[in-house]
Amino acid sequence: MDRTDRASRVIAAPPATVYGALLDRESLETWMPPDGMRGRIERWDPRSGGGFRMVLTYLDPSGSPGKTSDATDVVDVEFADLMPLERVVQRAVFEADDPSYAGTMTLTWHFGATGDGTEVTVTATDVPPGIDQAVHEAGIASSLANLASYVEAAD
Repeated sequence: MDRTDRASRVIAAPPATVYGALLDRESLETWMPPDGMRGRIERWDPRSGGGFRMVLTYLDPSGSPGKTSDATDVVDVEFADLMPLERVVQRAVFEADDPSYAGTMTLTWHFGATGDGTEVTVTATDVPPGIDQAVHEAGIASSLANLASYVEAAD
């Protein structure tokens, strides 16, 4: 599992606003699910070494079978590193019977101030082979677009 997936976007909001949206439960439930999904957080501990458990439900599971069930992806996420205004490192493990989704994927959210706001780059390493790269990168891009809409409307 040495594959790396990436996506980035400039968001018209300061790094503090973007960083805060990754550490607020209601915010995360709102913007993190990519298009075609909704999310619910079952456990929440927003500190380094803490984490959360998110249930992602497909709005139409017929075209995208879930990893955990036909309609869901359940993921346990640890906050491995929190560097305010700079980066959030998450370690994600999917609940799945299929071994092609096994392992710990690391997602690094890096924030860089720009003249237009904040450039957010998400790098996913050790991506399980069962996750299609193009679909995954599109999902990350969708989450970034949702994050932009969420924080730009609030700012």
